[in-house]
Amino acid sequence: MAEFPDERQLVLRARSQLEQWTKSARMEAYTELFEGDDPILSAEEIQLLDAFDSELEREGGDGVWGTDQYGIHTAGTSSSDASLGVVCVYHPQISKDSVLRGGDGLDDETEERLNAALWRYSERVSTLIEAELDEFVRQTQG
Repeated sequence: MAEFPDERQLVLRARSQLEQWTKSARMEAYTELFEGDDPILSAEEIQLLDAFDSELEREGGDGVWGTDQYGIHTAGTSSSDASLGVVCVYHPQISKDSVLRGGDGLDDETEERLNAALWRYSERVSTLIEAELDEFVRQTQG
């Protein structure tokens, strides 16, 4: 039973790093998925997402690129080497009632492509954060 406070402290210390890891992972995931020779969206679709991002920020929100949220979870067993993990708790999404839909006449097919790309982006960010978390746990325990 003495292992639980150690895990609790580890989670608390890891959570203190989460914002920094998230910022770094967002930049890496964006570069990986939306820039370079083989982006997952066309230049026009990326420009559309960036326009949505700007519109949301002007209205006082976080924009498209700042709304994804991540959390650190425990696997529930202190005997596992990988007892901590990362999960995306909020994926940004464009919907018919979203301000992102606006008056731009966004069609359903484009909306779906943008949402699929945003999902993939958030999941990649989660994976990158988890790699940082794994390294943090190795350094802390080793």
